[in-house]
Order: sequence, then structure tokens, then C-alpha cells
Amino acid sequence: MLSKTAEYALRAVACLGSQPDHSVSADSLAEQTKVPRRYLTRVLQDLAAAGLVRSRPGPGGGYELCQSTDKVTILDVVNTVAPIQRIRDCPLGLKSHHKLCPLHAELDKAYAATEAAFAGVTIKDLVESTSPITPLCE
Repeated sequence: MLSKTAEYALRAVACLGSQPDHSVSADSLAEQTKVPRRYLTRVLQDLAAAGLVRSRPGPGGGYELCQSTDKVTILDVVNTVAPIQRIRDCPLGLKSHHKLCPLHAELDKAYAATEAAFAGVTIKDLVESTSPITPLCE
């Protein structure tokens, strides 16, 4: 359901969120998240343009979150790189469909439920989980 870009962005943000007081180099981030470095760089640029992460150049530099992990949700990250596409009008362009047909109405309900679920989970929830497994990174 999620694009590869959204998955990679979530891995990167979760990994950065688990190290809140440190800058993480792109190489280290790529290694920890198992995201190809070149692809990760593009994802990080999108996240930086949206104000979710920032880069620090030079020795000891790298990437870090711009916002507190309790403020950023899964939905924020997903919507930054690959927004969930809701169905507002008939995708077939049928003029007789003044509202969504039962099929597209159900699909849109599922998309709405996904948005609500993602909006209810912060990065803090992920990185401070009681699970012994660190989410989305090695």
C-alpha cells in the first residue's frame, strides 16, 4: 500500500528519531536503514524541503530531525514524500456519477481509515515502544 519512497522516508525518520541529539551521516543512515544511499539522499532532500529534517555540513555533520518526535506522525512523513491519494470524484470520469459509486466509496473509506491510523501514531510512539526491536532500522 505504501510506496517504496514512503517506506524509505519512514525508516530514515524513525532512525533519526531514535538518535535525537545526534547528526547521522547519509552513509550511516543508509547502512542502518538498508536504503540505497542514492535513493536515500533524494528522500532526505524531500524531507528537508518540507522542514522535517535538516542537514549539517562538515565534519560531524549529517541529518537530524527538525521537529520533536512527539509532533511528527507517520502521516506527516508519508504525506511529505508520497501522499495517500483520496478518491474525491469518479476516477473513470463518468458524468452520471455525481457521487462515488459503492466500489470507490469503499476504497476511499479504507484510505480515510489509513490516514486516521497514520495520524494517530507519532515517531515518538515508534522509537519509544516497549518492543525490543528498533523500528525500521538495524
